[in-house]
Amino acid sequence: MSEQAQRRTPRTPKPYRRPKKDPVRILAFEALRAVDERDAYANLVLPPLLKKAREKEGPEKFDGRDAALATELVYGTLRRQGTYDAIVAACIDRPLREVDPPVLDVLALGAHQLLGTRIPSHAAVSASVELARVVLGDGRAKFVNAVLRKIAQDDLDTWVQRVAPPYEKDAEDHLAVVHSHPRWVVSALWDALGGGRAGIEDLLEADNERPEVTLVARPGRATTDELLGEDTLPGRWSPYAVRLAEGGEPGAIEAVREGRAGVQDEGSQLVALALAAAPLEGRDERWLDGCAGPGGKAALLGALAAERGAALLASEKQPHRARLVERALAGNPGPYQVIAADGTRPPWRPGSFDRVLMDVPCSGLGALRRRPEARWRRRPEDLDGFAPLQRGLLREALQAVRVGGIVGYATCSPHLAETRVVVEDVLKGRGGPAVEAEWIDARPLMPGVPALGDGPDVQLWPHLHGTDAMYLALLRRTA
Repeated sequence: MSEQAQRRTPRTPKPYRRPKKDPVRILAFEALRAVDERDAYANLVLPPLLKKAREKEGPEKFDGRDAALATELVYGTLRRQGTYDAIVAACIDRPLREVDPPVLDVLALGAHQLLGTRIPSHAAVSASVELARVVLGDGRAKFVNAVLRKIAQDDLDTWVQRVAPPYEKDAEDHLAVVHSHPRWVVSALWDALGGGRAGIEDLLEADNERPEVTLVARPGRATTDELLGEDTLPGRWSPYAVRLAEGGEPGAIEAVREGRAGVQDEGSQLVALALAAAPLEGRDERWLDGCAGPGGKAALLGALAAERGAALLASEKQPHRARLVERALAGNPGPYQVIAADGTRPPWRPGSFDRVLMDVPCSGLGALRRRPEARWRRRPEDLDGFAPLQRGLLREALQAVRVGGIVGYATCSPHLAETRVVVEDVLKGRGGPAVEAEWIDARPLMPGVPALGDGPDVQLWPHLHGTDAMYLALLRRTA
């Protein structure tokens, strides 16, 4: 055949190739869509998706390594979403808001594989494009391919230098992009932490690290010696804490399966222990957990109360969360009762209790390691909604305790508007009747724990203590 004839011969089109379905990346995509579309929490969405994948694919095709990769893809993408969005925005010719959310999820997953894992670049791009073909279609998969190839040209540090404004020009915006937090969260955390650049960078970086899983040995029911083994380490601060080594599974420990031990952050343990250890004159017979769901602090308080012959009343407004409290307290060696009640309209009489814990609903900015999606979901105006509830619950807690009794006001947020400002407003009668009470220095009640600040209240930090950013104020009712 002549060369001219060959040029006229039409090329045979390549046969269509079906995209490869990767169960790990499809699972990660489904989890991100649930977080975005339904305001779901990854820690609640991911376990049933993993279980479904194991059942569908079988243990040979979806093993522990696959589950670990899926978990890393979901949590890593959510933690670094702000940084990845800035990088994607630099690679496209339209505003980010004009890109469909499912496409952004695939791009973010791909960006995390390229910039946040050890997956080779060619494999990360190829796997992401195959995912796009499955969940988006071939047309939009070409767009994903083009964007990810641009991202793959540089590493994370180079991209961050390119997309983040200089620190000297706008410190908060620089930190927001570099450490993937909304600007207002950076500002709030910095105000609460104080100090210079090094401290806030350490805190923001700690928020982006995978937190350890910490167990609590409930007094009278289990011991730390029983929990210690090849996959566990002693806790740092709480005498009842044990840390799981990476890859350890709580459900593999008999005491956890039986409810004699449980998963509980060490900061949460320290709050309950400090309230129980606060000096008290007179009777010490009735304790109250006024916002008890989901039950971790209530279970520890109930066990501590039982050792002294005291009884615990655990109250939770939401009935489904009250059932979780019942489950956590089941088998407690001492007397206890769980009720579904609103702490701002309590059924108990004033002055009924000797010790009261009020761990109030809040923004959750202290647990961003565990719930990274919360940083993108919360807005500054959300604090205005929490404010009256937090103050109302603290006032009722101080009414519930007898004169000389002790109230612990706790929250998993370091934001000043949810911590010290709330306590000062209630004590000074701002926005409601003043309650006569005095501060108790909480720092000596956390022995051995460093960097607790100037007191009398306590703020724990992920980068300083390895805990969630729990806040505690202890108050004694004086009249």
